[in-house]
Amino acid sequence: MDGTAEAREIGQRKEVRRARVAVAVVFAVHGAVTGNFATRVPWIQEHLDLGAGLLGLALVFPALGASVAMPLAGRVSHRFGARAALRGLIALWCLSLALPPLAPGLVWLCGALFVYGASAGMADVAMNALGVEVESRLGRSIMSGLHGMWSVGALLGSAAGTLAAHADADARLHLGLAAAVLTVIGAVVCHWVLDLRSDPEEHPPPRFALPPRSALIIGAVGFCAVFAEGASLDWSAVYLRDVLDSSPAVAAACTTAFSCTMAAARFVGDAAVGRFGAVRTVRAGGVLSTVGGLLVVTATGPALAITGFGLLGLGIAVVVPLAFAAAGRSGPAPSQAIAGVATITYTSGLIAPAAMGSIADLTSLTASFGVVTVLALGLVVGAGVLRGSSPGQPGTAPGGPTDATAPSSTPR
Repeated sequence: MDGTAEAREIGQRKEVRRARVAVAVVFAVHGAVTGNFATRVPWIQEHLDLGAGLLGLALVFPALGASVAMPLAGRVSHRFGARAALRGLIALWCLSLALPPLAPGLVWLCGALFVYGASAGMADVAMNALGVEVESRLGRSIMSGLHGMWSVGALLGSAAGTLAAHADADARLHLGLAAAVLTVIGAVVCHWVLDLRSDPEEHPPPRFALPPRSALIIGAVGFCAVFAEGASLDWSAVYLRDVLDSSPAVAAACTTAFSCTMAAARFVGDAAVGRFGAVRTVRAGGVLSTVGGLLVVTATGPALAITGFGLLGLGIAVVVPLAFAAAGRSGPAPSQAIAGVATITYTSGLIAPAAMGSIADLTSLTASFGVVTVLALGLVVGAGVLRGSSPGQPGTAPGGPTDATAPSSTPR
């Protein structure tokens, strides 16, 4: 190799490493928006004098917006290029954080939350598509760590929101300031993400299209994991309080344990995937989460139930990152596949809390977590569909294009 070629290769490696750090920060920014918003929902409810039912109705609109807008992310990337698309979409997502507290009534709140969800979904697809591309160029798994950064961002955002709520700060001021700061951070770091562009003669992807069959199958595995996640986050504390008669402090600690094990597992997930492969990692996670579910439904005291919820979080942590990675390598239209998987997982997160409540009303909360356990077992059965989610596995094209636009995408 001559000096010029070697220098070019070194430069390309540095570019990819910078892009990895930049995409990781974007994931954290995305999570921080979610964390900040979640802590101020009670302020919005009180400010608008909404009952639980009307608030629940309004909180459906982010998922509706995301589901409608996700398929558009590929077209935006095709039109503007991956870097500019991500910069614009992450800015839109951050700025939308300021809208909900400004709503003067329920209808306006629903509209603001629809925009909030739509921008979240499009930014989600764009950053995951770029994450898959960086992973392919590095030749090793990084998607689990990227989603771990999202969890870190969500925790930091929640901490900031908790402090603001404790200080009795007006949510319009808090979320407006958070939106401005996060927008600047996102815009700056996007300078270092990979810039992929489509061939000028290539037809743009459709505005709306059904996800490919491969995405539906991969999404079914993601559905199981996200259902278990949503059920555990929203109902674990209630389970300990109502079923096991635990104190409020112990019940809250259970939710914290679940969240922490998920975040920690995502940071070690890439090493596990690199050593054992995606299929065996998810299958082992499915076994852990199934055991965790069994501990929850058979627990006679809080210690065993908390252990069970911790195992649930540990087992499902890497599934969604690997589902996105598998979708990004499942065919010639990665953005369409990623959008399909994202839509399915968003839907799962939307229906999980309500489904758990309905099952509990008809039977018991223990039976509800019995359903979660069955879905966890589904990860063991369905892990094989994620075979292409690790670089170098069948179905993977290391270094190949995974931009939302087309197989002919090239870096700038």
